[in-house]
Amino acid sequence: MNQTIRILVIPLLVLLLLLSQAGCSERVEPLPPLAHDAVILAFGDSLTYGTGASAEDSYPAVLSRLTGREVINAGVPGEVSRDGLRRLPDLLDRHRPHLLLLAHGGNDMLRRQDLEQMERNLEEMVLLARERGIPVVLLGVPRPSIMGLSSADAYYNVAKATGTPLEDSVIPQVIANSELRSDRVHPNATGYRKMGEAVYELLQHSGAL
Repeated sequence: MNQTIRILVIPLLVLLLLLSQAGCSERVEPLPPLAHDAVILAFGDSLTYGTGASAEDSYPAVLSRLTGREVINAGVPGEVSRDGLRRLPDLLDRHRPHLLLLAHGGNDMLRRQDLEQMERNLEEMVLLARERGIPVVLLGVPRPSIMGLSSADAYYNVAKATGTPLEDSVIPQVIANSELRSDRVHPNATGYRKMGEAVYELLQHSGAL
């Protein structure tokens, strides 16, 4: 009987391991390699701007030092996704970046705005970049919660619908750790460094660096 169970269980465990590895590999879609003079546009709200830390400690500044590329900080504190959608086209046309990093929607959730509309706004931002031949990386932001924090469903939905690489863990992890925050919703310098490092690792794994 035990021998029969082993015969059945071992192949099942192998299959589950293979499926879990495949799932992990599919989370990061390939990105075009970034030339040494490539321009990266980091677009978002206060999490991009760097509220709670100095300008040189914001995640775009950290990422610029790690990659050796110019990373433009286009974060506007307090901005909701509706206003970000209006602001983005001019920045894309003005800077003509080689990559867009999109971390938006946190203020929609804090202000309890329509999350379905937020999701549509995020998807439209991705499409605005794609129409210009600009690849996108999406950063997931968590919904306010007294339980565990994880990126809101909208980010997974947009990533799946558009085939966009998603960094879904670093912002929730930072916001959940009081030692990495400057206040209730913003990282401190160490938290922003972890954000920059996480994006850097994603870019490496996706082939952009």
